[in-house]
Amino acid sequence: MEIQGKVVKILPLQQGENARGGWKKQDFVLETPGQYPKQVCISLWGDKIDQNPIAEGEEITASINVESREYNERWYTDVKAWKIQKGMIASSAPASAPQAANTPPPPSMNDMPQESGEVDDDLPF
Repeated sequence: MEIQGKVVKILPLQQGENARGGWKKQDFVLETPGQYPKQVCISLWGDKIDQNPIAEGEEITASINVESREYNERWYTDVKAWKIQKGMIASSAPASAPQAANTPPPPSMNDMPQESGEVDDDLPF
């Protein structure tokens, strides 16, 4: 899964020790573009922090995994990034997307110039 947006906040680095050794986690808040922007807290773990440096104000595309787990009959959800790309990746708009107000529609066959002597009704059947 991918999510695009602007890094609006980088939270303090968290570190600790467990039975398997040391761990570190970096959370950041990403704000999605659009008429109704959403803010999503995303985590980078371990070596991914150093491999994917980010700064507040940067536009990024994050490849993420969303995971939920249950503990004491309550559910907790994590959004973990495994790759960060700087800048926004252009996505292709669906065919039914409306045209922008200042963009002219694509030309139709009636708008195409006719060659001299060509007949409009030149169908092969």
